[in-house]
Amino acid sequence: MKRILVTLLLATVCGWAGFGEAQTAASPAAAAAPVKDPVTAALKMMLPIRQKNTLAAIDAMPADKFSYKPTADQMTFGHLVVHIIESNDSFCAKAADVPAPKAEEVKDTDSKDKLAAAAKTSFDFCADALGKMTDAKLGDSVELFGGKQYPRATAALVVASAWADHYGTAAMYLRLNNILPPSAQAKK
Repeated sequence: MKRILVTLLLATVCGWAGFGEAQTAASPAAAAAPVKDPVTAALKMMLPIRQKNTLAAIDAMPADKFSYKPTADQMTFGHLVVHIIESNDSFCAKAADVPAPKAEEVKDTDSKDKLAAAAKTSFDFCADALGKMTDAKLGDSVELFGGKQYPRATAALVVASAWADHYGTAAMYLRLNNILPPSAQAKK
C-alpha cells in the first residue's frame, strides 16, 4: 500500500504542468523551514492553478461541442465536466473529512452554463473543504472505490491526481477541436 501511495504521489508531482504558477517566490531559508500539514499545504497550493485552468478549459469549449467525444468509447466533454464535479465533491469531502455538498444533480446533457457553474461550485467546495483539513486524520480509514477501506491520504492523493488528469483530458478534447488549451496560451 505504501508503494502505491508513493507511486501516486510521484505521478502527481510529475504531472504538475503549470504548478509553479501557484507558488510565490520565497527565500531559501523559508523553503527549508518545516511545513505544518504538508499534504494539506500542497493541495492548497495546487488548487488555484488547477481550478483556473480547468474552469478556463470548460469555458473555452463551445457549447455545441459539449456532446463531442473523440471516439465512440470515450466520454463526451459534458460527461467529463460532470465527472470533474462528482470527483471534486467526493474526494475533497473524503480527504478533508467533511460532508459532501448537497448539490443539484447535473447531467452531461445540461447546458454549458449550468455545467460550468456547477464545476466552479465544486472547486469552491474543495477550497472550503481544504481550508478545514489537516494532516492529522490522513491515517484514518475511509471508504473509497466500491466500499473498500483506504487511508484518508488516498483521497488526498486521488484528488490531486484527478485534477491533473481531468485538465489533461479537457486539454486534449480542446486540441482535437483546434482550440489551444489555457495552459498552452501565451502569458498575458
